[in-house]
Amino acid sequence: MANTIDMQEMRYLNLFENITKVRTHFCFKYNEAIVFCVPRHLVLRSVGENGRNIKQLSEILGRRIKVVAAPNGIEDAGSFIKSVTNPVTFRNLEVKDNEIIVAGGNNKAALIGRNKRRFLEMQKIVKDFFKKEFRII
Repeated sequence: MANTIDMQEMRYLNLFENITKVRTHFCFKYNEAIVFCVPRHLVLRSVGENGRNIKQLSEILGRRIKVVAAPNGIEDAGSFIKSVTNPVTFRNLEVKDNEIIVAGGNNKAALIGRNKRRFLEMQKIVKDFFKKEFRII
């Protein structure tokens, strides 16, 4: 999974655990939002009733917050990448030997982002979680 945690991410993880009472080891930034990965069975608990925990985190940090289910392996890659890039969609996802290929369709520009920012962020995320390269066609 994720390789290194810097001090800022450690602070985010501590605050997340204090508010939600759910322990996780994975958080990253994507599209100016902070994304926390929790086990699938703890997603609803970490969001809280009516999104209370997420609203509180968002107010404290001043950023958008997302909570996604942590992938169990390469078979969960499609659902994981879809939940991270939501609301931007893509046509399909294909896992090859050493790379994950996403067919962007009409939303290819939204997946890449200005100056390839979102593309580079997603490359780092895929490399950390799945140890594979990421491409958009």
